[in-house]
Amino acid sequence: MTVIDANRMQEIETRYPEYFHRSFRQRFGGLMILIATLLYSLYAVWFFDLPKLFAEAHWERVGIYLSQWVSYDVQPEFRIEGDGSIDIRYPRFSPLGDNPHPDWLVNNPDGSITVSISGTSRSVTVSKSETIVTAHGVSVPVDVLSGAPKVVGPVPGWMTVYDDNVLADLGFAGNVSISVDRVKIRKRFIGWANFIFDTHSSFFDKPVGEVVSLIVSGPRIKPDQSNLSLAFDDIWNNSEWQHGDVWTKLFQTIVMAFLGTLLGSLTAFPLAFLAARNITPNRLLNQILKRLFDFLRSVDMLIWALFLTRAFGPGPLAGSGAIFLTETGTLGKLYSEGLENIDNKPREGIKSTGAQTVLVHRYGIMPQIVPVFVSQTLYQWESNVRGATIIGAVGAGGIGLKLWEAMRTNANWENVAYMVILILIVVFIFDTASNTLRHRLMGTKAH
Repeated sequence: MTVIDANRMQEIETRYPEYFHRSFRQRFGGLMILIATLLYSLYAVWFFDLPKLFAEAHWERVGIYLSQWVSYDVQPEFRIEGDGSIDIRYPRFSPLGDNPHPDWLVNNPDGSITVSISGTSRSVTVSKSETIVTAHGVSVPVDVLSGAPKVVGPVPGWMTVYDDNVLADLGFAGNVSISVDRVKIRKRFIGWANFIFDTHSSFFDKPVGEVVSLIVSGPRIKPDQSNLSLAFDDIWNNSEWQHGDVWTKLFQTIVMAFLGTLLGSLTAFPLAFLAARNITPNRLLNQILKRLFDFLRSVDMLIWALFLTRAFGPGPLAGSGAIFLTETGTLGKLYSEGLENIDNKPREGIKSTGAQTVLVHRYGIMPQIVPVFVSQTLYQWESNVRGATIIGAVGAGGIGLKLWEAMRTNANWENVAYMVILILIVVFIFDTASNTLRHRLMGTKAH
């Protein structure tokens, strides 16, 4: 066992004061950060009133909206006429077309009509005197002859009685609204209705095999147009899904991001040389350009888009201009900082040979900065593909505007899902391509 005397101890303390004479910040810094974080969290909970916010939130709407993303509904209406007959009507733009005959609707011999909502476990039978709703293992008759709809027997929990209406909630499968003279049914299906051909297409409601046969070797449906061309036109001009318009707007978004990023990088590149202190030893010019970069990037892309849509009107030009202004500021700052951090030895060596300034920049600076600049530009381009979607919603064109229009109707959530999936695919493709190019330029392996 080694014994350390007082002199030796004093020598060690003198040599390593950071271990024996720690400051207050070093001793309690971690604890203070933890306490500050907890206090800030409590303040945020109070400031945003999170308990009340969570208590009053309409969480049930989340399930409703998500179900509408992946499904569609058919809404037949059964009107009970004065002579006891039942007239079946569908909405004007029903996904079943103008002359529907669904197999889940059966006309019974006694004049009643049975609608299968979900197999045999959930169904509705409509007659002139009553409507019988079968669900959750029970059948509940609703009398419609007494002046107001009246549930016969106990009212189950999934059924709500109003003064002139009875509403039966059948969950995801749909619902039934019963009044004295009419019964409205909402039947829900998984999938996207008429995604390929709409109800006005010559190929609508035909089996896949028949469609393929018509396209490959069938007689022409229109004498002046081949079936293949007709099928493509029907898909591209689908009135319900608007594939042609959606894909055109998606391409506009990609072009907006590419053009705005390209022009921003081309503008920022020469300005960065003037803004870098070690390249251009002019303090006034350096500061003016750096403050210009700060101004351009501090104004959000969305704000620039609002300004430019007022100046040039709605469209991709305003979107490209917004990205251009933002990227000039962002890339100008990144480029100038990259130039200020280069190794000056290659530059000084080439300068000592008496080479011109252009050659000094070409051989002393460019080999160091090109991989970094291209990597930063690719990353911004990838980010701007997402940003172009957002600014499109304020009138800058592209798929963002179309997405916002679909969301405003609050009824076309399947179209919203379609466009969101397309955006995600495009972002994923550009992210992968950009990541691969960056790693190749930097000489590293992609993960």
